Amino acid sequence: MGSFLNPGTIEFEEALNSEIYIDKSGLIEITNAVLRTQQKFMCISRPRRFGKSMAANMLSAYYDRSVNSEHLFRHLRIHGIPSFQEHLNQYDVIKINMQDFLSSTHSVHEMLKKLQKYLIFDLQEQYPHVRLRDETDFVQVMKDVFSYTKCPFIILIDEWDCLFREYREDKEAQRQYLDFLRNWLKDKSYIALAYMTGILPIKKYGTHSALNMFTEYSMTDPGDLAEFFGFTESEVATLCQKYSMNFDEAKAWYNGYQLISHSKASDHAYSMYSPKSVVESMLRHKFGPYWNQTETYEALKVYIQMNMDGLKDSIIEMLAGSNVPVNTETFSNDMTTFASKDDVLTLLVHLGYLTYHSTTESVAIPNREVSKEYVNAISTMDWPEVIRSIQASRELLNALWRQNSDAVAAGIDQAHQEISILQYNDENSLSCTISLAFYFAREYYTIVRELPSGKGFADLCFLPRKSHIDKPAAVIELKWEQSAEGAIEQIRRQQYIQSLKDYHGNLLRTHSRHHRLQPSGRNTVPRRHSLGKHQIRGGRRNPHL
Repeated sequence: MGSFLNPGTIEFEEALNSEIYIDKSGLIEITNAVLRTQQKFMCISRPRRFGKSMAANMLSAYYDRSVNSEHLFRHLRIHGIPSFQEHLNQYDVIKINMQDFLSSTHSVHEMLKKLQKYLIFDLQEQYPHVRLRDETDFVQVMKDVFSYTKCPFIILIDEWDCLFREYREDKEAQRQYLDFLRNWLKDKSYIALAYMTGILPIKKYGTHSALNMFTEYSMTDPGDLAEFFGFTESEVATLCQKYSMNFDEAKAWYNGYQLISHSKASDHAYSMYSPKSVVESMLRHKFGPYWNQTETYEALKVYIQMNMDGLKDSIIEMLAGSNVPVNTETFSNDMTTFASKDDVLTLLVHLGYLTYHSTTESVAIPNREVSKEYVNAISTMDWPEVIRSIQASRELLNALWRQNSDAVAAGIDQAHQEISILQYNDENSLSCTISLAFYFAREYYTIVRELPSGKGFADLCFLPRKSHIDKPAAVIELKWEQSAEGAIEQIRRQQYIQSLKDYHGNLLRTHSRHHRLQPSGRNTVPRRHSLGKHQIRGGRRNPHL
């Protein structure tokens, strides 16, 4: 057993010994299926703290032929899979964390030299009787060892993209690094599996990738690995039950990464959660922002303040709960090449600050935890109007609860006056404005736009989460040049109350109306709102109130 060659099972055992361990061993079934095939090159990119290293440690413990690790997998999902015994402890494993080598050197040349020296050392120590043609030529040493053992290698590279994150502007260093990886891995018969993990997909140069033999699994296209990109909803629900934590709160804080897994049988949509955040909240028995504790909001601020191509407008729309269209195909898979706002938004998807909806080709802020990072970043930027609107949202919500229609109208009007991007040219824009004006409502509510209910769609529904059932629900109907009475009648006629069939308590119904554009080009919100309060019992409005 060496430091990098066949490193054993210690790191995987630590994961198994932890109080919370979620079984992701089904990944092994997928890697077994591609061993020694044209698909044996896999590059998995996901955000920080999403379980990349744990997966690499698991694969290492499973394939490493210097140990017998069957007992570690006895109670895991993979143990009952037919290919389990066939490939268990049958390969020489090389596992490296590229960040370790980069951090301990001062140039890419020095890093690669050190890496090859250390790997050659392990190979010679493990196989001292192998005659080497050139013990200074790393690739040739790999060939000679394989020729002697007839046992191919499993190559596991964690943090493969660290050089692109730290040497962002050094194109020559990046090319040198990619050339090394291509020379080491491509078209080599000694490779049974090359599995790389990182935050970024493989860097593109021109019209092709320097490592075009890899199949990529990313936050924009996870392939058939979606369920391994974090914790699934059912896994989180089980943890919430075990630790007596409110599942609705867990969803509000950490849900939102929508990934679609593509397989031969069918496509399956997963709602994925940040593992780091879920584990911390369960162990601490408190919901909070845990995922980004190791990095300040400055990392996010660098990108959202670029404001190229209307980026600021898109960020404001997403803070209001909207999805923004995006083209992910122009992204160069680095942290410096941005031709448009789409490239910035795509990078934020890979960093975990946005979620990508492949069916609509749009992005959104995934959850409350990440939304707080945007607010933290914006609070230190030259976006005072956005911060004022968010800060005022607390009082606006209180006005809604007090059924103060004048204060609600004034608050929404102020939000529109402050944020010029949210123009009243259609109901969608008004809905966006109201959502941002009520930003603080997310502390208590799940806010749903265009919620199917009864015979139509309620424009905005504020649904209290179970831990805040004392708060009244609210149905907001938006109308263009129509009366408040007409909107309230539509709520009754279309049976929007059916959207609250599982809710018991008070209901606030409100109407917001807007006029045509004024000659100045700005819209105004007439202070004509209607607020009514009803009692919901068993999903029905009490006819006596």
